[in-house]
Amino acid sequence: MTHDVVPRLRLSDLVRTFPGRRGEPLRVLDGISLSVAPGEFVSVIGPSGAGKSTLFNLIAGLDRPTSGRIEVDGRDATGSPAHAAYMPQRDLLFPWRTVLANAALGLEVQGVRRAEARARVRELFPRFGLAGFEDAHPFELSGGMRQRAALLRTVAQGRPTLLLDEPFGALDSLTRMELQAWLQEVWAEHSWTALLVTHDIREALLLSDRVVVLSPRPARVTLALEVALPRPRGIEATTGPEFAALERTLLEHLTRAGRPVG
Repeated sequence: MTHDVVPRLRLSDLVRTFPGRRGEPLRVLDGISLSVAPGEFVSVIGPSGAGKSTLFNLIAGLDRPTSGRIEVDGRDATGSPAHAAYMPQRDLLFPWRTVLANAALGLEVQGVRRAEARARVRELFPRFGLAGFEDAHPFELSGGMRQRAALLRTVAQGRPTLLLDEPFGALDSLTRMELQAWLQEVWAEHSWTALLVTHDIREALLLSDRVVVLSPRPARVTLALEVALPRPRGIEATTGPEFAALERTLLEHLTRAGRPVG
């Protein structure tokens, strides 16, 4: 990120502790500092239990840090839910609502009238590969289509930052690769600012401008790796020497941390 650009998102020395056993505090995040530029795609990886989901809850405004500050476009947004749209690992589509109604739900929660919300999201269905499925129900969709519907619901909210918490983790490898390629395309078209939590190093390298590595709990940022590979990145990118070198750097760094990723 260039220094003359105001970060879309800036995390400054975030600390989060929870009550632990015998009254001793459990420190989960231990001074996380990170800046993300407008339109940048950043992946966050680290050992299981390192606090990645806790970090996303803070950014999304679902929780507040014990100390530290979150800024959006240079303004304090600590504890505010208005700047980020959060897509969890499970699609959380309501089975009794149509795909169109599910996709419009985020806008309706924001206070947009139902008819207007549905008209706005309907325009996005073709680009998300869901044209013709507006009146279908979630059980009628494949796993990949459900994830695209969940992402449509997320981006339709119009928030400046997307938080993607392992959105493809439950999919088979072929569907996952297809959605990785598709996500790169729509991200480039819309210039979204995105943060992705993933346990998949290859996924992080395929999608990201930078990969941020967290230490075991209490989590600190131990590495921010630039991914200067040409886009779009297909499966062939994973066989090149530059990709292999980046993958080796991440694997060696995670191994030195003393725990496997996953």
